[in-house]
Amino acid sequence: MSANAGRLDWVDMAKGLSIFLVVMMYAASSVGEDTGGVGALHWAIAFATPFRMPEFFLISGLFLSQVIDRPWRAYADRRVVHYLYFYALWALIHIILKVGLLATNPVGALEQIAWAVVQPYGVLWFIYLLAAVSAATKLLHDLRVPAWAIFGVAAILQMAPIQTGSYLVDQFAEYFVFFYAGYVLAPQLFRLAYWAAENAAIALPGLAIWAVINGALVFSPGFAMHPIHPVMGYAGLPGLHLALALAGSAALCVSAAVLTRLPWMNWLRWMGSKSLIIYVAFVLPMGIARTVLIALGLDEPTLLSLLTMAVAIVSPLVLYWIVQRIGFGRFLFERPAWAHLPGTRGSRPNPEATAASPAE
Repeated sequence: MSANAGRLDWVDMAKGLSIFLVVMMYAASSVGEDTGGVGALHWAIAFATPFRMPEFFLISGLFLSQVIDRPWRAYADRRVVHYLYFYALWALIHIILKVGLLATNPVGALEQIAWAVVQPYGVLWFIYLLAAVSAATKLLHDLRVPAWAIFGVAAILQMAPIQTGSYLVDQFAEYFVFFYAGYVLAPQLFRLAYWAAENAAIALPGLAIWAVINGALVFSPGFAMHPIHPVMGYAGLPGLHLALALAGSAALCVSAAVLTRLPWMNWLRWMGSKSLIIYVAFVLPMGIARTVLIALGLDEPTLLSLLTMAVAIVSPLVLYWIVQRIGFGRFLFERPAWAHLPGTRGSRPNPEATAASPAE
């Protein structure tokens, strides 16, 4: 258990690994798009492609059982409105700064703001989708649809080549199964993590075997490295992709549990506890850092990707620290009372609690 009551070290460590991989992917692909080059981070991201985003959704579903039976108002406030608040706020910030100010296109900014209501905007699609999958899971739970049926249909949706033109629909079909897996398989995943933390000598060889299998299937015939979107080999096949995503997500949980035994890795656990803070705010400093570094003549893909990634991760944490120090701007990372549903914990009229909900 971490210093913050109610937090589990291995879960925060897993979130730290997840946000690290996600920022690495965006940093490497954006560098590849600007320079056309491929660096070491591109190969690391290619290896992680089967499980990088699935694991993020799986971790997000781990504690759903603690709230799934709450009344809809309380559940929606914590699992739907919470995410939509940060999505809406940061979508506005991104669009106004990038399109309205930097591109001096206020009309285009208004159009994108309108589209962002129904079409998840940029990197923030993950937060939008968390609200959608949370609402869907609660609805199916209340309708008493059997878990095996939900998981089966969700698996079929993930394997099917669904391309409707709606990013929300397509991404829901792709990732709902992993969020639901985190919910229904939580007891097994917790037992696996606890076992790994106590049996690192056995867990490490197991992780090595998984890494060899995952790498062999990713870098198998059909694999093609690309500066932006590498193409997987056999790992991209329907069914096999789903299996590798679930196996990789479990392997990342095991890795996180083992890493909790290393005190010098506490920085990654702490970073994981602030994963949503990093996620909502890393894009803008990443773009600025990449543009400045390229203008200074740095175009070697590996070094450029590493420096861009470092700035993208550190900048939101620095901004969060500044906000906490000066006490102004906390709405950027903490949901204020007015953004809660009336009568729920944290809402202004509710005497039970008035503390803002942090972006965690």
